[in-house]
Amino acid sequence: MPPASHHRARVVLGELLRFLTVGGVATVVSVLGFNALAHGTLVGWAPLAHWPITAFVLANVVAGLIAYAGMRLWAFSDRRVEETVQSLVRFFVLGALTMAIPVVCLAFSRYVLGRSDPLTDNLSANVIGLGLGTAARFWVFRRFVFLEPGPPPETVATPPRSPAPEPRLES
Repeated sequence: MPPASHHRARVVLGELLRFLTVGGVATVVSVLGFNALAHGTLVGWAPLAHWPITAFVLANVVAGLIAYAGMRLWAFSDRRVEETVQSLVRFFVLGALTMAIPVVCLAFSRYVLGRSDPLTDNLSANVIGLGLGTAARFWVFRRFVFLEPGPPPETVATPPRSPAPEPRLES
């Protein structure tokens, strides 16, 4: 039987691989959405060409909904969620905080470096920012949203019933 540390490592590795798979699907949605909104990719016109940060945030809100469902139902399905609504709020608040990482990277390339081409936008937001943000989200979601699996609920053992006393016959 492997030591407990090997079991724990396998559990964390499994969670990480499922997390990355769900994140990969959400990333495709985010990247396609951002590029469609900010650069007109796939749709031929860019409705948010002048508002790349808004385009990025909007695409990531949609991707976040997909990510929550995948993480709750699959990636972290063995972990506790104390209250679904509270968990959902925590997921999106912490997700929004960690989304600041790629937003800052995108804003830096746009407004400090003055670069607005699709390659630079995608490198700054969807490669550098996403990589850093993903590492932060994995830790944050495991720590604050999808909690350690708790012990199984205790079952209250009822004491064995003693046999009913035999009725006494009085003579």
